[in-house]
Amino acid sequence: MHSRLTFPHPMRLALAAPALLLVGGCATIEGWVDGLRAGDGKPQAPEPVELEALPLEEPIDPNRFVIESPDQSVVGEPQVVFTTDTDTLPDFALAYGIGYDELLHANPGVDPWLPGENRPILLPTQFVIPDVPREGIVLNIAAKRLFYFPADGIERDAETGVVLRQTVLTFPIGIGRVGWETPLGETTVVSKAKDPTWWVPASVRQEHAEMGDPLPAVVPPGPDNPLGNRVLKLDMPGYLIHGTNQPYGVGMRVSHGCVRLYPDNIEFLYELVEVGEHVRIINEPYLLGQLDGEWYFESHEPLEDDPVGADARLEAVFEKLGGELSPIYADHVRAIASSASGMPLRFAEYDQSEVYARLRRVRNAVEIDPDAPTLEEVREMIDEVVADAEAEGAAAAGE
Repeated sequence: MHSRLTFPHPMRLALAAPALLLVGGCATIEGWVDGLRAGDGKPQAPEPVELEALPLEEPIDPNRFVIESPDQSVVGEPQVVFTTDTDTLPDFALAYGIGYDELLHANPGVDPWLPGENRPILLPTQFVIPDVPREGIVLNIAAKRLFYFPADGIERDAETGVVLRQTVLTFPIGIGRVGWETPLGETTVVSKAKDPTWWVPASVRQEHAEMGDPLPAVVPPGPDNPLGNRVLKLDMPGYLIHGTNQPYGVGMRVSHGCVRLYPDNIEFLYELVEVGEHVRIINEPYLLGQLDGEWYFESHEPLEDDPVGADARLEAVFEKLGGELSPIYADHVRAIASSASGMPLRFAEYDQSEVYARLRRVRNAVEIDPDAPTLEEVREMIDEVVADAEAEGAAAAGE
């Protein structure tokens, strides 16, 4: 599995560990929830964990996982890494293949630029697979994450044809900002291109001209092309899955509606995806998943322009659980939803910090590249991406 980020940045990571194989359980929601209804006791809090005492291991592959049974819908493993005095959160996002917003939400209160020396940073590298057919490309814009189910990654029972094991690839994505939302629905990949030319849409050129930042009508291939070096064109006029020349914006709402990936990720995906591949784009901030007979709840902050309210989405989770939970458990699910950490939590555990009991402590893979941008330059890059998104969103809204 190709997992090294090769574009210039302060960190480079070679992941040698094999994909983590997780065994799925066979419990049903109805049977499991019976134990969480009124009349049962208070859920148990996990035992405190001394993170520095955990054994030091290699990081897991952040992109490739194997689903070991049809019942399994949680993959990966949460990890923790300790900082040096020069590390930043953008460093860790790039080094471990995580989106910038994902890392911020998993580490509330941490200064992204000065986290401090020897500080534990949670790496949100465990994921609930969306509850949709496991085929083709699935884009969950609320989670800012892409899932790909390669057709040749399925192992079936020879007699019944039932899926026994299945490979899933997952990558962080940048999505459309407010006013330029990434559309929902089903579509297909209609063409592919290497080293694309960007024919700048008239609406984008007008917007930039009004902000005093005119764009040319055509941007040729090269380092200044915001499409990067690979493009998958969708059967939705004007919408693409592509790379980027601004990797620090991956995992954020910064595009004009297209989907952005890290350069290495789009290069790898490009070789696997064929024209005609099915693409499903969903918006699911609350995800319920199963692993080893236990149920997990993953919560992301609903998009600010989501037409479906957070309460309605949370109610759908309760309905999926098949009935009323006891007030303690229901309140716990609501608390997890409001925290929006993006990390799957076993909500039968009372304490949201139950994830600490499952952490894999990994080596700090951040390496200084003498040719990489300085800290101040990186900060300026991200500030520029955010400022552009805010300015263009305001222009689109007519402010």
